[in-house]
Amino acid sequence: MNDISSGKLRGIMKLADASGRFKMMAIDQRGSMVQALADALDKEKDDVHYDDVAALKTLITRVLSPNATAVLTDPIYGHPYSITEIPRDVALLLAYEESGYVSEGVGENERLSNPISNWSIAKAQRAGADAIKLLAYYHPDASSETLKHQQAFVRHVGDECEKQDLPFLLELVSYALEGTTKSVAFAKQKPDLVIRSVAEFTDPSYKVDILKLEFPADLKYTADYQDASFYAGDSAYGLAEVKEICQKLDETSTLPWVILSAGVDIEEFIENVNLAAGAGASGFLCGRAIWKDAVQYYPDTGAVTQFLENEATTNFKNANAAAENALPWFEHRQFGGAANVQVSKQSATWYQDY
Repeated sequence: MNDISSGKLRGIMKLADASGRFKMMAIDQRGSMVQALADALDKEKDDVHYDDVAALKTLITRVLSPNATAVLTDPIYGHPYSITEIPRDVALLLAYEESGYVSEGVGENERLSNPISNWSIAKAQRAGADAIKLLAYYHPDASSETLKHQQAFVRHVGDECEKQDLPFLLELVSYALEGTTKSVAFAKQKPDLVIRSVAEFTDPSYKVDILKLEFPADLKYTADYQDASFYAGDSAYGLAEVKEICQKLDETSTLPWVILSAGVDIEEFIENVNLAAGAGASGFLCGRAIWKDAVQYYPDTGAVTQFLENEATTNFKNANAAAENALPWFEHRQFGGAANVQVSKQSATWYQDY
């Protein structure tokens, strides 16, 4: 059983549906969105206009957010123009980290995460955020300097979210110190990297409330999916082993967790959700798997809208259906059932501080 502040409790309740399952949409992409628009417009990345990014994000938010329990957007391109497009009963998540990562001044191929310039958790709360999302790149075998930086960054956000009484969603993304993530070699490493990272950041000192995680294996390199369109032609494991990996992840996570899409195609993502939900995940926070193919139609907003209203909406409904098998967040052993969730004594007497 876990005591939780009243503010965090209300925030988490708003992020989920009435049954306690998360069906959240991400539209906080910045660097990858600019690159996708550059490809669609046949431009260099530096020639993509701010207004085009903001307009596309607004359109995606307008059409798809009614299917979500919460929408994750960014304070640069998304929030300023899309806030009015999010229905009143859909929660708002705001991103805290700068897009991409810093690779200079650290070990070879290592990655550092940093905050958005002139942005804070307090500003996010004033902007209407119901919760905060932080993406942190993490490799457990990186140099001590890199590990300390990433750990301190996460702790800072945890401390600030506690001060503002906002739920903290931590997104962990692994990477390769050698070679590429798109390989059977990395597919074999990925379960260990994901699970060890979870073991680190479930430590209470980080004050994380929900984990947003990569699928802990890679179905592109899973033998049982060799007839699927996404199969990469080589195998790192079989489906039975993948299920065991998912179970080990759930056993390691002392916090409720959701699955991210990492830009995979919708067919693969639905399989990820099914397997993760079967192991104890509480839903998903997904973006590109649902809507990425809409970008190619821009600047024809009519064509973009048509795709969003048809294929993308179908993608979302299929993901939501898969998430119906997810574990309600309050049934996670961290809370032990809705009847056992208790507001902390400090929150119960907060008025005495004023």
